[in-house]
Amino acid sequence: MPKRKQRIPTYRLHKPSGQAIVTLSGRDIYLGRHGTKISLAEYDRRIAEWLAGGRRMPTDSNNCDDPTIIEVLAAYWKHAKVYYQRDGKPTSEITYLRESVRVLKRLYGSTLAKDFTPTALMACRTVMVNAGLARSSVNGRVHRIKRLFKWGASNGMVPAEVYHALTTVEGLRRGRTKAREPEPVKPVPNEYVDAIRLHVSRQVWAMVELQRLTGMRSGEVTIMRGCDLDTSGPIWLYRPESHKTEHHGHERVVEIGPKAQKIIRPFLKPDVEAFLFSPIDAEAERRANNHRKRRTPMSCGNRPGSNCKRRPKREPQERYTSDSYRRAITRGCDLADKAAKKAANESGQATDSEKRIIPQWHPHQLRHNFGTRVRREYGIETARILLGHHSVPMAELYSEVDRGRAREIMSKIG
Repeated sequence: MPKRKQRIPTYRLHKPSGQAIVTLSGRDIYLGRHGTKISLAEYDRRIAEWLAGGRRMPTDSNNCDDPTIIEVLAAYWKHAKVYYQRDGKPTSEITYLRESVRVLKRLYGSTLAKDFTPTALMACRTVMVNAGLARSSVNGRVHRIKRLFKWGASNGMVPAEVYHALTTVEGLRRGRTKAREPEPVKPVPNEYVDAIRLHVSRQVWAMVELQRLTGMRSGEVTIMRGCDLDTSGPIWLYRPESHKTEHHGHERVVEIGPKAQKIIRPFLKPDVEAFLFSPIDAEAERRANNHRKRRTPMSCGNRPGSNCKRRPKREPQERYTSDSYRRAITRGCDLADKAAKKAANESGQATDSEKRIIPQWHPHQLRHNFGTRVRREYGIETARILLGHHSVPMAELYSEVDRGRAREIMSKIG
C-alpha cells in the first residue's frame, strides 16, 4: 500500500468570524481577516515555522503545552535521522547519539525540558563516569546532549536560557576527574601485521598493505573504485567518493606510489564503477581454493554448490565496510595467534593459554604506523599533508615522536 502523502494544512475561512484559520498540530490558529495580504503573510510565516520545527508547533507564549525531554528527544531524533546521512545511509553519528541520550532518557525523560538544569546534566555525567566510560567518551556524550537542547532552543521547544545555562558545564579535564583515561592509539608492530597474512583473504591483505603504504582511513580504502583513480601520471591520485571531512568542504586526495600501484593493479576491473575489494570476490576465491584442495572424488560426496544454504542469514556484499574489514582483521589475529601457539608447542616451548602471542589490533593503527614513519623521515608538515589533516596538532595525534632522533641530536649538542 503506498505511503500516504503528508499535506500542508490549508488556508481556510472561519465563517462565524470571517477570519482566516489554519490548523497546525491539532490547534486552530486565527490569522486575521480572510483574503487580506496580512492574513496570507501570517499563514506563510506559521507554515514555515511549523515545517522548520519538524511539523510541530514551536513553544511560545500562546502555547501552554511545555514539552517534556522525551518529546523534545523524539522530535530531534526525526531531524537527526535525516541530517546525519551520507549517500542515503545513516552515519555513525546516529549510533553515538543513541548511546549519548540513553542516560538522559532514563533519568529525566518525563521532566519538562524547561526545567532541565546544569545540575541535572552533571548528574547524567556522573552516571556515565560511574559506568566506567573513558573521559573523552563522557565529554562527547555530554556535548551531544547540549546539542540536543541547542536544537530544541532553535526550534522553539526549549527556552533559550536553558541551553545557555547548559553551556556553562565544562568538559572533564585530564587528571581532575575520576573518569578513566583512554589508552592512546599506538602504531602496531610490523611483525604482528605480517603474522595475519596467511589468515585473511587476498582482498583484506591488499587493503592492509595499502593502509601501511598510504595512510588511508579504513573507510577510504574499502570504497576504492577504478573511476576514483587518476592513473595518468607516475603517481596515481585517488579521490574517494566520500570521506570523513567532506561536510567541511575539504578535498581528500591520496597519492599512490609505485609500491601501492603494484598492489592495486591485480584488482582493477573492466567495470570502473565496481569496488576493487569485494567480499563476493573473496568468497568465490575461498570456495575455489577449497575445491582445489578437495580429496574426495567428484563421484562421491557433495558436488560444488550443492550444499549451500538457499537463504543464508548473511551473504557477502559488494564491498567491505569499516566494520567488516575490522572484523576480518580480528579473525586473522585470532587464527595467527592460534597458529603461533601451535608452532611453539611443537617446538617444545611452553605457552600460556591466557596470554596471546599475536595480540589483536585494528586497522586504524595502520594509519598511525604511516604517520609515525613519515614524521620521522620527512617531518610533521609532510605527515599532515599526506594524512589529509588541516592542522598540525591533529597530525601529531597520528604520529609518534621519534625519541631516538632526539637522543641522537642531544648526544651531539647536549
